[in-house]
Formats: sequence, structure tokens, C-alpha cells
Amino acid sequence: MWAVRRASTQFRNQGLASRVSRICCGKTEVARCCSVPCNAEIIGTQEKVFDGMLCCTRSYSSSSIFLKSHGEVCFFSSQADTKTNGEDDDDLEDGFSDLETPQDTVPGDGDDLSSASEGEGSVDTAVGEKKSPLSRTSEITKAILNAPALPVSKVLDKWVEEGNEVTRTEVSLAMLNLRRRRLFVKALQLSEWVEAKKHFEFDDKNYASRLDLIAKVKGLYSAENYIKQIPESFRNEKVYRTLLANCVSTTNVKKGEQLFNKMKDLGFPITCFACNQLLLLYKRTDKKKIADVLLLMEKENIKPTIFTYQILIDVKGQANDITGMEQIVETMKDEGLEPSTEIQTLMARYYAASGEKDKAEAVLKEIEGDDIKKNRWVSRMLIPIYASLGRGDEVDRIWNVCEHNPRLEECLAVIEAWGQLNQVEKAEEAFEKMLKKLKKPSSKHYTALLKVYANHKMLSKGKDLVRRMGESGCLLGPLTWDAIVKLYVSAGEVEKADSILGKAIKQKRGKPLFSTYMAIMDKYAAKGDVHNAEKMFQMMRQGGYTSRLRQFQALILAYVNSKTPAYGFSDRLKADNVFPNKSLAALMGQADPFKKTALSELLE
Repeated sequence: MWAVRRASTQFRNQGLASRVSRICCGKTEVARCCSVPCNAEIIGTQEKVFDGMLCCTRSYSSSSIFLKSHGEVCFFSSQADTKTNGEDDDDLEDGFSDLETPQDTVPGDGDDLSSASEGEGSVDTAVGEKKSPLSRTSEITKAILNAPALPVSKVLDKWVEEGNEVTRTEVSLAMLNLRRRRLFVKALQLSEWVEAKKHFEFDDKNYASRLDLIAKVKGLYSAENYIKQIPESFRNEKVYRTLLANCVSTTNVKKGEQLFNKMKDLGFPITCFACNQLLLLYKRTDKKKIADVLLLMEKENIKPTIFTYQILIDVKGQANDITGMEQIVETMKDEGLEPSTEIQTLMARYYAASGEKDKAEAVLKEIEGDDIKKNRWVSRMLIPIYASLGRGDEVDRIWNVCEHNPRLEECLAVIEAWGQLNQVEKAEEAFEKMLKKLKKPSSKHYTALLKVYANHKMLSKGKDLVRRMGESGCLLGPLTWDAIVKLYVSAGEVEKADSILGKAIKQKRGKPLFSTYMAIMDKYAAKGDVHNAEKMFQMMRQGGYTSRLRQFQALILAYVNSKTPAYGFSDRLKADNVFPNKSLAALMGQADPFKKTALSELLE
């Protein structure tokens, strides 16, 4: 653990507008690693990091102005760091695909894909291959999907009348099926129906699963209220950690920290899972607090998991600190842990982004192994990274292995790859091949090609594809809205994109992605359109995206570009508990209505 701390001493300095002073819980080597010199001017107020959980406070300089059993088959957010190589893990983040993703080095910053309408049209298995028990579609799921317009309760009442039996195993598999398709509303209705009909007694896993679905569909406030309805005997650490995971998925720093402290007050042990959630939270919002979490883990003698190292490697990669990333990998190996395929993929991605082409290709060869046919499941990871390296020949080589009987994720990966390599025709060919394999394509499949058109500013083709999508009967959700909005933004039609987003919100078929809002807001900021930038900022807050540094950066840029003073901006940051990094502080200085110039000093 001390080795991790030494490898992480730079976290506190990444992205800071000013240096920070710390009073730590002892003059150990760890405490010294966390300490940073402070500027001369200090504000009187101090922020306690975890409300007493850590014996340290911070003072900010004035220049800154301011972080299995079958019952367990229903994967929910509290199982975030239990994935193994080869598992279906859309990215790294959300239950947890939307919590840990590196998101192409420059993140879309915390998109929450709580869509109830964009289900996958099929399981990602090649035709003719054996499916694992967990990859099969349950009979309950088939009944629900065959009647998408009907409430789950009516569908299943009829299903039971037909003589079908409701078992815990079948319900668990159905929950997994619906979650994988991101049909969270349907999954919640299923959970409510099972409990109402008393088909079996709920246990802590069932209650935690319900809590997770409520948080995804109705929000954190409703989820908090639901905890009060759970029998006290089942109101355990698993339930609270599920709520903590959802606080992280929505990047609610204040609520996440409060819940972490509440779990301690309730007598629950501090687990590596809870610490990993805080690391994920601070990875997005306040990287200087990562050192605090590592200090806490050392103090409580909590051994880091491979998932902990994965988060730290991701942070180093995002900061383009390749040396630091390599040091953490070596530390992990010294602790007896070998890098997982996910970690190797992260490393290859960051090597590619930093221009370390040889190192990236060496890691990719290691991931591939001796025979790509035997290790075919890694194809979807290799294809996008080879594309980012400009290696169309390698993309072609791997795709030739998959093309005769392609899996869904391989198709989606190669469509993106050909788009990145500016070979739109090949992307279109892969798309058509994918459609032939699918009985009922969903909007997710169309969205892959739509993103290619958006990136190449092919508005006409994009419009035709959207029409085709509508004719096929696809239900649109956050992923598709994101692609359509970016299609119009890339074509310079920002107002049209704004209008589309407004209509999408009114449809209430899921929560638009953070990156969807930001695509529009960034354009308004670049034009110096303060009115519309503020409008988009408020829309994001209403949609649940608050306390994000990225939002404030775009908003202040609108004021700077319009040469309009930003009154009370520092107070808005304080109210959201957001601390500016160097670039935000510089922009705030430019928009400061009270800044002194040579002329103003002369006139005083």
C-alpha cells in the first residue's frame, strides 16, 4: 500500500489552480507524500475532506477562489468491480459501464446512460456458438420484449395464466437480460411485480437491485426514500453501497461523501469497494482528493484490489503521465497482481494517445496472444486502438477473422474504426453486414454509423439514416440523441441541435448524456452566446448534471468571448463545492468584473 502511495504522489498536483496545504494525521512518509507547499495568501475558511473521516483539512490560496449464487445474477451497481477478463463490460463504468470509462482520453465526463428505450437487438454471440447460461434470454424477457408497449405487470399476469412458473432463477436471469439491454424501467416494473405477487421472499440482493433501479429511473432522492421502506434486517452495507455507487454514477460529490460518512456512522466497515467508489468520483471531479482516499486506505489497512490499480492507471493515463502509469503497473506486479486485459487495453490506449506507437503495439500483441482465432473475444478491444494508431492493415487483418460470422460488438468496433480511418464506405459495408445478422436491429446499431457521419460532417447521409431508423420502428434514446445532436452541431446547425435536444427531454425516454449537452454548450460558448450558454447550463442542472468543472469552464468561456463580466461566478462555484483548476481560474480572471487594469488604476 505504501508503494501505491509513493507512486501516486503527483495526483494532488494534477489540474490544480493553486497549491494546497495539508495538516495530516501524523508525520509519516505517507503524510509527507501528500503535503504540498502553499501560496502566501490563504483564505480563512477550511474544508474538511470527509467530515472527520480523515484527520486533515485544506486551506486554499486566494488565487484559487476555491471531489455467486443465482440470486446474485442481477448485476447492479454495487457489483462494479467484480468483472473479470472477457466479461461483457461496455466500458468500465455504470453498473458500471458509465462510471469508470477512460472515454477516449478526453472524457465526455460522466455520461449516465439510463435509457429505457435503447435495448440491444441481440446477445453478442456469433451464430452457431454455444451460449453460456447467463447469455441466454429468459422466457420472462422474451414475453416482455414481445409486448414493448404494455406494462410488465399485464404481460406477466397473462404469462402466468398460460401456465408458466415464476422462479427466482428465471427472474434473476430476466433482470440481467433487461439490464444488459439498459431497459431499466422494464426491470424496475419486473421487480415491483415480483414483490407485489409474492412469488418469492426478497433478500438483501433483491432490495439492493430494486434500489439501484429506482436510482437509475427515478433519481437519488427516490432511492434514498426507498431505503426507509426496506426491512431493517436487510438494510445492510450492500444496500448502502449500491446507493453510493449511484451517487458516483451521477457524479454527486456532496451526496457521495455524506453517504460514505453515514455508512461509517452506521458501523459498516470501510471496504475497498467504497474506497474505489470515491476514487472513481474524484477521478472525475477533483483528482487532488485521490491521495486522501489512498491515505485512508493505508490508515485502515485496506488492501487495494486490481480494480483500484485500474482506476489509478486510468487517472495517470488521462493526465498523460505515462511514466507514472508504468510505475503503478510495476507496483501492482510487485504486489503479486498481473494486469488484466482491461488494464492492458487502457495502457495501449494511452500509449497510442501519447504517441508511444511501439509500446502500444507491443501491448496489443500481448493482449492478442498467439492466436487471434482462439482469443477472438479481444478483437473488439484491439480494433479501435489499431485504428487510433492509423493501422488500417491490422484492422483489416482482425476483421477478416471475424467477418464471416461477426459478433455484434465486433461490428460496432469496426464501424467506428473505419470511420476513424476515414474509410466511410467500409464502415457502411460493415453496418449492412451487421443488419443482415440481426432479426430486429435497435437504435444502438444505427447509432454506430450515425456517429461516423457526424464526425465526417455528412449531414445528408445522417438524415437519411435517421429516417431509415424511424421506418424500422426503432425507439430512440440517449445514445441516438447524442449522435443526432452531434450530427447537426458538426454541420454548424447548433440551434437545430438545441431544438432536437429539447424535444428529446420532453419525450422522457431516458436521460440525455452529459456529452450531448456539452456539444451544444461548447458551440454557444465559442460564439460568446451567454444567454444560450446559461440556458444550457440550467438544462443540465435540471437533468441532474451538477457540480461539474467542465460545465463551469464552458460557461465562463461564453462570458470571456462575449467580453461580458461574470458577476458572482466564484460564489456559484462555492455553492456547488467546485474548485477551479488552472485553466478555469485563468478564464475567471479574464471575466472578473472587478479586475484592475492599468487604466482603471490610473483613474482611481
